Amino acid sequence: MPSINLLITSLVWRQDHNGFTHQDPGFLDVVTNKSPDVVRIYMPPDANCLLSVADHCLRSRDYVNVIVADKQPHLQYLDMEAAVAHCTKGIGIWDWASTDQGVEPDVVISCAGDIPTMEALAAVQILKEQFPDMKIRFVNVVDLFRLMPEHAHPHALSNSDFDSLFTADKPVIFKFHSYASLVHKLTYNRTNHDNLHVHGYHEKGNINTPLELAIINEVDRFSLAIDVIDRVPKLRGVGDHAKEWLRGQIIEHLAYAHAEGIDKEEIRNWTWKG
Repeated sequence: MPSINLLITSLVWRQDHNGFTHQDPGFLDVVTNKSPDVVRIYMPPDANCLLSVADHCLRSRDYVNVIVADKQPHLQYLDMEAAVAHCTKGIGIWDWASTDQGVEPDVVISCAGDIPTMEALAAVQILKEQFPDMKIRFVNVVDLFRLMPEHAHPHALSNSDFDSLFTADKPVIFKFHSYASLVHKLTYNRTNHDNLHVHGYHEKGNINTPLELAIINEVDRFSLAIDVIDRVPKLRGVGDHAKEWLRGQIIEHLAYAHAEGIDKEEIRNWTWKG
């Protein structure tokens, strides 16, 4: 039978004037409790990845496919060929956003979802400017069930493949679209789970600007960068001044959003450098 395809476009991270009607991303928690032989969850980071995922889902049979994709304009990160390859793998390292080529990373920054991807990339950009010698690995997740242990889902990664992405002992800062507990549920018996620190929705917010909402849930670029400084041993002490600057940015952007009702132009029109 043709698959049931559910497209979720009204997101918790874009409440605008919808208030609490858009404030529960827990649908994904419900889906993960269903039969692994049937359910699939896809979180494309940009439009080309959405096209690739949608093409796959519309051609599929006998599944319940859930696609989470914001209906607002977003940055485009991958061309069509790269998007198809990335979505086929379901998870992968973005070399162009990483600085660990050929060496062991100091930290892994990962994300699942379009808005989480933007904030995670913005955090990487800040960290690259503040600490140019730090080695960062950027991992993007499209197929959420790739995180599960091998025996638990047909799409799951082996432990060796999982470790090759997230390492066996380095801090992992994971920016997630939904509740943080779901990522911990899917990865609880992975080798490096103790070093996995997930930023997700905290049930905070109402009618806020996008960055304001992210800040009060501690999933914004500044909070992610602060967490990296706290988790990476080589930055302890040397990152104190950067942390102070980041805290100041949080205060400044919250004050602006509260006064003006919109985010600053540098946030609204942010793009990846390079």
